[in-house]
Amino acid sequence: MAKIALLIGVSEYEPGFNSLPAAVKDVEAMHRVLVHPDMGGFAEADITVLKNPQKYEMENAIYELFANRKKDDLLLLYFSGHGITDQLGQFYLATRSTRKDQAKQLIDVTAVAASLLHQKMSNSRCDQQIVILDCCFSGAFAKGMNAKSDGTVNIQTQLGGKGRAVLASSTSTQYSFEHKDSGFSIYTNYLVEGIQQGKADGDSDGWISVDELHEYASDRVKTYCLDCDIDPPMTPEIYAVKEGYKIHIAKAPIVDVKLRYRQEAKNRLIQGKFSRPAVRILKTRQVELGLSEDEAEAILKELVRPYREYKEVLIEALDEEGYPLSEAAQNDLKDYQQILGLRDEDIAPIEEEVRVIASQQKATTSPSVSNSEPLQIPPTPLEKGDFECVPSELGDCSVNENTEELLVEKGSIAPVPPFLRGARGDRTFEFEVATLSIVKKGWFGEKVTYEINRSRKRAEFFAEDLGNGITLEMIAIPGGTFPMGSPENEPERNEYEGPQHTVTIQPFFMGKFTVTQAQWRVVASFPKVKIDLDPDPSNFKGANRPVECVSWYDAVEFCERLSRKTGQRYQLPSEAEWEYACRAGTDTPFHFGETISTELANYNGNYTYASSPKGTYREQTTDVGSFSANAFGLYDMHGNVWEWCADQWHDSYDGAPIDGSEWATDNDNASRLLRGGSWDFNPRDCRCAYRFRRTPGYGSDFIGFRVVISPV
Repeated sequence: MAKIALLIGVSEYEPGFNSLPAAVKDVEAMHRVLVHPDMGGFAEADITVLKNPQKYEMENAIYELFANRKKDDLLLLYFSGHGITDQLGQFYLATRSTRKDQAKQLIDVTAVAASLLHQKMSNSRCDQQIVILDCCFSGAFAKGMNAKSDGTVNIQTQLGGKGRAVLASSTSTQYSFEHKDSGFSIYTNYLVEGIQQGKADGDSDGWISVDELHEYASDRVKTYCLDCDIDPPMTPEIYAVKEGYKIHIAKAPIVDVKLRYRQEAKNRLIQGKFSRPAVRILKTRQVELGLSEDEAEAILKELVRPYREYKEVLIEALDEEGYPLSEAAQNDLKDYQQILGLRDEDIAPIEEEVRVIASQQKATTSPSVSNSEPLQIPPTPLEKGDFECVPSELGDCSVNENTEELLVEKGSIAPVPPFLRGARGDRTFEFEVATLSIVKKGWFGEKVTYEINRSRKRAEFFAEDLGNGITLEMIAIPGGTFPMGSPENEPERNEYEGPQHTVTIQPFFMGKFTVTQAQWRVVASFPKVKIDLDPDPSNFKGANRPVECVSWYDAVEFCERLSRKTGQRYQLPSEAEWEYACRAGTDTPFHFGETISTELANYNGNYTYASSPKGTYREQTTDVGSFSANAFGLYDMHGNVWEWCADQWHDSYDGAPIDGSEWATDNDNASRLLRGGSWDFNPRDCRCAYRFRRTPGYGSDFIGFRVVISPV
């Protein structure tokens, strides 16, 4: 894959246009970060820089950028200068020779039409295209700052397309300005800062994607405009089509390791608490970044502090007034919440905890007793080294294993899952693994014979207590690299199973079984997040049978309710995570071998695959775990029910993520992925690589799901 960039800056113009000294400086700054090996990683020879070009130079360079490129190349076009519209509202990029007529209307043949750029982008084979426009649309001045032209234009309409991301410094009716201190345009100043200082790496994965860069620069631009009284303020926008917003534009250099650690910790903080897997991840990141335990603990305390302070003020208010609070006190609390920067969903669990305790104490207090007694809220430990992920407490989350073991011993928390760490012998289980081998091929009409060999393995897990005696067992899946998709010589392969490509998966947890009807019923009783859930949707009834007749939306709601209840980040697996977990280190069509048998999975046994004999057609689901597990300890990865994945459907793996992440588009109604086959489908559909799709609102008695906890 090549990374090619065209950087254009136009500072000098014909009469009728303001000069823009910052534009050429913008190009130089973008060049520095893109060519840096620890940032953009573009080769010097693959970056074309044009300063104050003529029209033919710009058009020729645009042609060269998009022509004769490979599908997996990454193309980037950056422009800083005047943007302008003609009488019909068509958008143009101004060159140094662009002119206006006596009526002050654009002479369009002197500028580069956006339609030309659109045409070249559409004709290019390259699926990864980024356009950054630091310009606006009419000549104007504001407080001594040069503005970059004027007009109204729909950039998404004129520059949209497959696999593209367009970043604009302002909306179609706003101006873009120069930064008064840096000498760059405001928008470019923060684009460069976000890359150069690694601040735009919002998820702390070491990469800066297009949407992360936009989000960082947009926030900083808006703040700057407010500080400088620029009215109306610039509002940078992003227009992404399909996976365009996920394109990695640069690596994130580790400039401030404390900031990197803080960003990652902030992303993993849920309602003032860190989940157990999150704590393990943060401990690993602390070591990788070279932070001391004291430094890491100080950062985590800072993040949790607003939640703690809100809880303390709420308790003080209740001590003073009793429950319920007066309207004035509630209004004051609302103002304090805003000062602390907390959302309503952040404080909801705090208020509920305190409300319940206050109500209980009020109910047990005699009317004759004075109301001046302080509210008895369970203390939240703040001693150094406290490891706090207890649902009823809000505090620090650092890693002291003695504290951790003490909390486990006291029954405050479930035993810690072995996330990103070595084995913990007390949290393993033994299971049976089966492999199927063909003994005799069956030449010239002879019957094919095969044998099933069984062995024992062990795996790590933790059990999530859902209540009512129901648990959810989550298996630790080790990270690794695997070839995703099917090889071209695999029997009954479909073209949308390719091209086969290498994917790297981080360690994660996956449900030992598909979600059962008993588990579904419990979680369906948890508080609603977005949509209602039918507590008993399944056609084939049975507490230990998989829940079915659930849509993708239902499965997502289940995950969100479970996440809020437990503090863990439950979600549907990405398609890559699912296939990696299904294969469990194998490269055959099924995790147990080259073919399949109804002795090993529940599918339509009236059909065969790769010379396998016919078998039993059960015509319904079976209890989860009725057959042998794969080498990771996961059951029913082949057959029984199709399993929803997080991803949206794509016709091939061209442009697919290689880091195991979800592959989404900007179309919320796009079909979603299903994997694994079912009781009513042919054996070929049960293969590790087979891909199936349905609309997200679809549900049937052959569709279920299982959940994961992923590090990303």
